[in-house]
Amino acid sequence: MDTAQKKSLLRRSAGNFRALAWSALAIGLISAPPASAGGLLLYEVGTDDVGLASAGYGARAQDASTVLTNPAGMTRLEGTQVLLGTQLLYQDASFSPGSGTSPGLGTGDGGNAIGFFPGASAFYTQQLSSDVTVGMGLAGNFGLAEKYDDDWVGRYYVRESTLIGISLLPSIAYKVDDKFSVGASLNAMYGNFEDKVAINNIIGDDGALKLDDKEWGWGVNLSMLYEFSPDTRIGLTYTSEVDLDFSAKAEFSGLSPGLEALLNSRGLLNAPIDLGIKVPQTLMVSGFHQLDEQWALLSSVGWQDWSRFGRVDVTVDSSNPTSLTTSLPFQDTWHAALGAQYQLNEPWRINFGIAYDSDFQEGSFVSPVLPAGAVWRFGVGARQQVNESFHWGPAIEYGWGGDLDVNIQSAAPVAVGGRGDVVGTYKDSYGLFVAANFGWDF
Repeated sequence: MDTAQKKSLLRRSAGNFRALAWSALAIGLISAPPASAGGLLLYEVGTDDVGLASAGYGARAQDASTVLTNPAGMTRLEGTQVLLGTQLLYQDASFSPGSGTSPGLGTGDGGNAIGFFPGASAFYTQQLSSDVTVGMGLAGNFGLAEKYDDDWVGRYYVRESTLIGISLLPSIAYKVDDKFSVGASLNAMYGNFEDKVAINNIIGDDGALKLDDKEWGWGVNLSMLYEFSPDTRIGLTYTSEVDLDFSAKAEFSGLSPGLEALLNSRGLLNAPIDLGIKVPQTLMVSGFHQLDEQWALLSSVGWQDWSRFGRVDVTVDSSNPTSLTTSLPFQDTWHAALGAQYQLNEPWRINFGIAYDSDFQEGSFVSPVLPAGAVWRFGVGARQQVNESFHWGPAIEYGWGGDLDVNIQSAAPVAVGGRGDVVGTYKDSYGLFVAANFGWDF
């Protein structure tokens, strides 16, 4: 290759890098893996809701986890209650490249990008009077993390990514009368964002772009609980949008000398990148009805505002400052769940449920940086009342995502610095939650 050809390739690679940078910053920042909801908000935090597949989520109010699911439900809890939840998620997101994938990307399937992922939660409630109860919760129910093998065919779109939100929830509930209660929580969310994509150097090994930041975001959860009778109640929970305004320095490594020089001349090396993402607002209506001494029926219907999550604000503070708001093709999701509880004998109660969450990506294809779609979830669990002050319960939930097809067409081929076409399928995607919770009443 002569000097003129090398310069031409470098000019084209710089132009292609700008497209890569915007895609990596605007899309890669939300490249968390599939969750058990239609988007990235989990219903599972290690409580009985795992075994119920979230049925009755905001109306159950049977333990201190109601701090998260419906703070108004705290008025049903007497004295002081503590609940600890633990869980382990195994997620299978294995990609099979198709014949349409650009040959220059190789044949690497990336391995299972998720595998095992632990989780935990803690809740506390304190009855101050017959009308007022306060509580505190700590739970991580937003996002997950993924890591592909370095040689996978989609490495120029995402290689590693983490987007996790952990919420601290100081809460209060007030019993208006014998039937109606209201509640509110402050949602102080601590967001952890890390993202890494490969950079196509054209010649030689790949370079890399890394972004890393941690930030606080703030929101509110508002709820009500109406008890038609001691056996029948309905709950309504609204969670507001939470803005996570990350600011990360663009850390490049392993760039070819020519590409590094071109990026440096444009002020892009180590340039501060402001990334504004929105944890979506949600609305959930739930019901609980005790049929008899043994059977209870539970249900939930919900909505999540994922179309707003697709509006990503990106600002590059370089020698040529640039900002944009890009709209990714996301759509709102809908949720429905049905479940039941069966009192097996004096100490044991059985929980089981089924739920469906719709797809939050428009069209028939998913992005390789966000391989998530519609999910069916099936749960079963139990609760043992060991004595008056202690109970515990195991649970398991299976989430079936099926085949998720990918068809990404790059604007530039791999040979001139582009990311290439990525075509294939995440076959038989699924997730498995195994959970146990432990509760104390004082």
